[in-house]
Amino acid sequence: MTRHIHVIGIGAGDPEYVTVAAIEALNRTQVFFAMDKGPAKSDLVGLRRAICDRYIRGPGYRFVELPDPRRAKDAEYREAVSDWHAARARIWATAIAAELGPDGVGAFLAWGDPSLYDSTLRILDAVTAEIDISYDVIPGITAIQALTARHRIPLNDVGEPVLITTGRQLRDRELSGSAVVMLDSECSFRPCPPETRIWWGAYLGTDAELLVAGTVGEVGERIAALRADARARHGWIMDIYLLRFRGVV
Repeated sequence: MTRHIHVIGIGAGDPEYVTVAAIEALNRTQVFFAMDKGPAKSDLVGLRRAICDRYIRGPGYRFVELPDPRRAKDAEYREAVSDWHAARARIWATAIAAELGPDGVGAFLAWGDPSLYDSTLRILDAVTAEIDISYDVIPGITAIQALTARHRIPLNDVGEPVLITTGRQLRDRELSGSAVVMLDSECSFRPCPPETRIWWGAYLGTDAELLVAGTVGEVGERIAALRADARARHGWIMDIYLLRFRGVV
């Protein structure tokens, strides 16, 4: 008998983004594991609970909230992330062993899709070295899909590729064409040429959703101000944007 874990993509915030496959997996799950990121981000656990309440057809499931170790800020980036993942893996392995029976079914609910800038799969790979588990992955609606749908735009320009990157990488690269930028706490679009097109969204699919589109010259500072205000009010922010360049930046 082997414990089984579902990694379920639950979309970018709207409960209606949850797929039929995800709903079926939710209904097979006995224990949902969630990271406790403190009071400021309690909304994220609350939204996960609301999705379960909406789609699970019977009683008997429960949530187990796990302490989220802090990532070192004064270490080299890759080293800090590796240490952080290892600490998470130890916590997850201990919790799975304690909370699931030998043939139990648990789940981690991944915001958006588990394949896109999410550490769940890497950490579960490390967990398998500690305890005997199997796991599967149920894909979800990505923040990229939600962003382009809400702005009613195609992801790519005609015949052009699209880069998916982070704010940190955006600051260090020469770019052309189109780029989706995630995990950007510093509004790294600001140095882009003013004619660069930008489509920005935050809290996509939720009641707090924010959308802005235009050129960096027209709306860049407005986005930066909206982002700072929203983060101060909510205590957290998830945002993403698409840039369309002309020439090389």
